[in-house]
Amino acid sequence: MASLYLTDELGDARPGARIEVTGDEARHALQVARVRVGERIALGDGRGTLVRGAVVGAAAGILAVEVDEVVRDPEPHPELWLAQALAKGDRDELAIQAATELGVAGVIPWAAERSVTRWEGAKVARGEERWRTIVREASKQAIRSRVPEVAPLATTAQLAALPGLVVVLEPSAGIPLTALELASAERITLVVGPEGGIAPRELERLADAGARLARLGTEVLRTSTAGPAALAAIHTRLGRW
Repeated sequence: MASLYLTDELGDARPGARIEVTGDEARHALQVARVRVGERIALGDGRGTLVRGAVVGAAAGILAVEVDEVVRDPEPHPELWLAQALAKGDRDELAIQAATELGVAGVIPWAAERSVTRWEGAKVARGEERWRTIVREASKQAIRSRVPEVAPLATTAQLAALPGLVVVLEPSAGIPLTALELASAERITLVVGPEGGIAPRELERLADAGARLARLGTEVLRTSTAGPAALAAIHTRLGRW
């Protein structure tokens, strides 16, 4: 399968057009991946357009591709978002990486009450930038036409005010995820808590704002796996898989 490189230079790409990629993406392709003339690769703008074609130039910091295929994907309906609580180690990062590979439209870092990891001061900008790097690289690995949005760090109050259907994954919930009505929602946001679970007052606040509490199954999943597992189930429910 062709490798994907992201660029803002697609313009009105069409079969027969020649597109040149420069900067970091070209350097990675030429110096790290050792892309050579004749190889077939994909280029994307991260906003729904993918083009494929053969490399016709690979020198002097410029990667040139002659386009033979253009795909423009419509925005998915409903959009699927993941509000992921900050977690210790790299568990939150593993969650958003897998969620990106599974087609999530956006991710929201959540400063949950029980989050061990905290983003404060300069850490907020660094953390958000780190997440943007992760979803960008995961999008390239998955050959995705759209790079997920990384929203600003959110509080519980901000999650409660989100539009669309908000689904809080909670092992003690009486309703399974598979029983929820999903097709009519404009947007679905899955909320995943930290290692210690979501605090009772946070659950109450979200539920009072209209969020639905749902369980995945009888097992209690890690914070790194709950979101991706739920996304897979929803894709099946919506007929995308």
